[in-house]
Amino acid sequence: MNIRHWPGNPERPALALHCMMGNASYWGPIARELGDLVEITAPDLPGHGKSRDWEGVPPDFHTTATREVAPLIQRPLDLIGHSIGATIALRIAVAAPEAVRSLTLIEPVLFAAAPDPENEAFLHEIRSLVENSESEKATSRFLSVWGGIDWESQSPATRDRLIGQIKMVVSGNDTLIDDSAQILRNGGLESIDAPVLLIMGEDSPPAIPAIAEALSARLADVGRASIPGAGHMLPITHPEQTADLIRLNIERA
Repeated sequence: MNIRHWPGNPERPALALHCMMGNASYWGPIARELGDLVEITAPDLPGHGKSRDWEGVPPDFHTTATREVAPLIQRPLDLIGHSIGATIALRIAVAAPEAVRSLTLIEPVLFAAAPDPENEAFLHEIRSLVENSESEKATSRFLSVWGGIDWESQSPATRDRLIGQIKMVVSGNDTLIDDSAQILRNGGLESIDAPVLLIMGEDSPPAIPAIAEALSARLADVGRASIPGAGHMLPITHPEQTADLIRLNIERA
């Protein structure tokens, strides 16, 4: 797994986990904003950035990614995640709450926390398109809701990369719709005693605030924040505001 690292406060390690179809490089501006407070390390998840391809064999993508990320935690640290990265961070925090000093969840896509028939129908449509060899259509449809990019403006190379990653989206979404990782098991969220902050974009898909509401109801020490004018990709589109909110949560720990 490829690891990216930015200089910062070596006495306060932090780990940042990126979204599906992204890579760890987008944490750079946020890491530089927070360098006086923490030293951020961020892996490229399997099949992303410069990491090896995901082979598509058992276990599922979410489990594979979690198993590769977890050994990077050698001491209690500040854990930050975006989208599927936020659900991996939450999965780790539930399994090992003692490993987390603070937990910042940006747009966590744990769909099982707040089932939404419309969103689930959309995600099942994406799966069906992939299974029927319509991966390009599936990719453009998925990104129109969850990626915030204009498909037609992407270069052929970028399109090819994203089309190649759509199978990971399907595997990850299946896990998140059904909570096969049992992140929501009884007593799991309640075991996290570190400060938790849920960050959302004001213009994000409706599933996000519903998920945040459901998670907040079970977390012991939790805050919520919304960034005006931001959508799902707010660490990229609004890095300064995102960094300011992460700072507030880390300083609480």
